[in-house]
Amino acid sequence: MARFTVMILAVVLAFLVAMPVPGVTAKKYTVGDNKFWNPNINYTIWAQGKHFYLGDWLYFVYDRNQHNILEVNKTDYENCNAEHPIRNYTRGAGRDIVPLNVTKHYYLLDGKGGCYGGMKLAVKVEKLPPPPKAAPVKSIGSVSMVTSLVQFIIPFALLRMTW
Repeated sequence: MARFTVMILAVVLAFLVAMPVPGVTAKKYTVGDNKFWNPNINYTIWAQGKHFYLGDWLYFVYDRNQHNILEVNKTDYENCNAEHPIRNYTRGAGRDIVPLNVTKHYYLLDGKGGCYGGMKLAVKVEKLPPPPKAAPVKSIGSVSMVTSLVQFIIPFALLRMTW
């Protein structure tokens, strides 16, 4: 009887472990898509309709000799002022990442003069919305039978155990 109980418990545990759990992954946004980080692109339009969530990241591809990526405050962003950056994301290769790891507005611009050519981007980073509620599970013969077995066998097995 003990082996049978252990087998039932193993089947129930295997069933519970095998249930799919929806995964959440960060999303990589290539800024400007296939036009990348270049002058005369409206990055406000590029960002429209996109939702940026905590953990996502922006990937900038650009000519490292002509451009860079600076984070500035809102006023400096609006005035294309790169004099007092909050952070410089430029690492020198022209392939740089801005991790969106704080819920806030990020104001990014090209500090080498490209801001006036439209090379500025503002994104609002939000917390990930809660997952949708699962639909109620209808009783299926085998599932309700397993539930009944678990409810009966586990207490019975515990009573039968000798310490």
